[in-house]
Amino acid sequence: MRRNYTTMTILEQIQSKKTPGLAILIDPDKTDSRKIQDLTNKIDTLKVDFFFVGGSHITTGNINETINSLKSQSKLPVVLFPGSVLQIADKADAVLFLSLISGRNPEYLIGQHVIAAPYLDKISLETIPTGYMLVDSGQSTTASYMSNTIPLPIDKPALAASTALAGELLGLKLIYADAGSGAKNSIPDEMIKAIKEKVSIPLIVGGGIRSAKTAQEKIDAGADLIVIGNAIEDNPSFINELMSIF
Repeated sequence: MRRNYTTMTILEQIQSKKTPGLAILIDPDKTDSRKIQDLTNKIDTLKVDFFFVGGSHITTGNINETINSLKSQSKLPVVLFPGSVLQIADKADAVLFLSLISGRNPEYLIGQHVIAAPYLDKISLETIPTGYMLVDSGQSTTASYMSNTIPLPIDKPALAASTALAGELLGLKLIYADAGSGAKNSIPDEMIKAIKEKVSIPLIVGGGIRSAKTAQEKIDAGADLIVIGNAIEDNPSFINELMSIF
């Protein structure tokens, strides 16, 4: 069943933004309804564009409960950032249909997508083809372990740019460069600049962004949408710092 949109889609919202955007990443394993209420209360004065929901490996959390809590306490769109087909839920507003183009594991290039496709075809969920690129963050991450892939070398911006360009030429609508949850280092500015010089589609950047200064550097380098997760969970006052940017 194909969804007929009478308003702007999530993809169109990202594509049409004139200024850099901000998404808050929520890991169902690390939150509950109380924490979500605290978070939504704190971001009332912050220009957040989206909630992303998902994780590389969810064990105790519940995707549907997390989505319901977010939607009951906020009007912001909820976009799935799934680590597997088990994290697809029809109550979300959209799903980033991630193809791990930085790796060579066929399961995350097309295998999981074949499994998910029949279900996505039946539900009213905007599906956004997204090229996902894991970048070396200075330490092993859950994302690289679970996907059984080697991240892009942090000192190879040209390789990252070529990978992103290949994704765009394949028809992907977004590029998501990620250092991974709990990353030691963020994506280098030189790599972000190199990617933006090669692609015309929006660039999402996440992982390792723990200060307003770092967020601004990623924006200045060319990021269209910044994703922040652990930093807000670990340091709620970080939201106040971000108000100087968003």
